[in-house]
Amino acid sequence: MIPIETITAFFLASLVLALAPGPDNIFVLTQSAVYGRSAGLVVTLGLCTGLIVHSTAVALGIAAVFQASLAAFTVLKVAGACYLLYLAWQAFRASSAEIKSHAGVGLGRWGLYRRGIIMNVSNPKVSIFFLAFLPQFTDPARGPLAIQVMLLGGIFIVATILVFGSVAFLAGLIGEWLSRSNKAQHIINRIAGTIFAALAVKLAFTQR
Repeated sequence: MIPIETITAFFLASLVLALAPGPDNIFVLTQSAVYGRSAGLVVTLGLCTGLIVHSTAVALGIAAVFQASLAAFTVLKVAGACYLLYLAWQAFRASSAEIKSHAGVGLGRWGLYRRGIIMNVSNPKVSIFFLAFLPQFTDPARGPLAIQVMLLGGIFIVATILVFGSVAFLAGLIGEWLSRSNKAQHIINRIAGTIFAALAVKLAFTQR
């Protein structure tokens, strides 16, 4: 279907893109530092589920709607910004005791997984990015484009899991060390809240 040379080039490009600082890997970093590396891994799975949604949107042509419709783009990005502000509010109001009780328990695996999905799906820039990026590695002569797009989306997800999983592991180790201090946990939560608020503002003012 797709030549191995093309797959290799795409995978390497995906690794580089996943390493570039962005809302998703920053989100994994903050959640891992606050709730532990296992929480970061669950969030990563949620984010990658969101990537499946975006890949499917490109394969079906839905992503083109967000590129063409200002209203659809605006509604989705405002919803995403509001959700990030909600997370910021939760982080600012949480006490050190609440942070520890939430570490893999209070929020639950499903809650963390859901956070990752919402964080990724509510960012219309990801769909538009996939719409511009994935087709560059397809070839109509090699079979149905939709299947090729889904395959490339799967490869991108593998690269994302490798990079984000590493971020979750390292940030989780730092978080575990800092969790021995209530003051440090308080500071981490405030930093996380500030980052969420900054990401919300950035998303709210994002242009197509």
